[in-house]
Amino acid sequence: MISIIKKELKSYLLSPVGYIFIGLFLLIFSIFFYLNIFQSQVLNFEYLFYNGATILTFVTPVLTMRMFAEERKNGTEQLLLTSPRSITSIVLGKFIAAAIVMLITEAFTLIYFFILKYFGKPSLVVAGTTLFGFFLLSLAYISFGMFASSLTENQIIASVLTIGVFMAMWFLPDIIPAFNVFSLIYRFEKFPSGLISIPEVITFVSFTVLFILLTITMLQRRKSVK
Repeated sequence: MISIIKKELKSYLLSPVGYIFIGLFLLIFSIFFYLNIFQSQVLNFEYLFYNGATILTFVTPVLTMRMFAEERKNGTEQLLLTSPRSITSIVLGKFIAAAIVMLITEAFTLIYFFILKYFGKPSLVVAGTTLFGFFLLSLAYISFGMFASSLTENQIIASVLTIGVFMAMWFLPDIIPAFNVFSLIYRFEKFPSGLISIPEVITFVSFTVLFILLTITMLQRRKSVK
């Protein structure tokens, strides 16, 4: 699995993909930083991540849309499925590599914390709680994006499907309150308040594990067919 992680990290960091993701996320994050912090004259680092969760909805596909769709399109999926490595290790390797890129991106957001620290005293505990919750949210998004990529050989379709589902989970609770249980952004909202809620943690972890398992199942089924 280590070799898969290294290979995927190289594909992110030795190509524009990883830098586009990090750059795009930080660009939009910086705009919200200016609008929410400087114009509103507040020093709450955690406020930025309400918007950060929205950013994830649209930029996560940059990381995930090519994971398996590109393998199918290029005809290398068969080599991947028949390699000595297990499908589980392949899926986990790709997932962990994307998670590492997300972790690097999140680390860059600490720049904004230190800017605020220069002007005031933002809470380190609340910042840590927010970053933890945001990382869990990111993992859940990556897992679904990876699953969407395993369904098609077209990266655009994988991207649209991912964004469409995320937006549905975002807006449906406003129309039908019962859908709050399916809203990951709604689940995230407690973390910027400085609370680590066990039900929310379980929800994020369960969602992530579910779509990792569904991706493994999808690939195993395709392998058995071929």
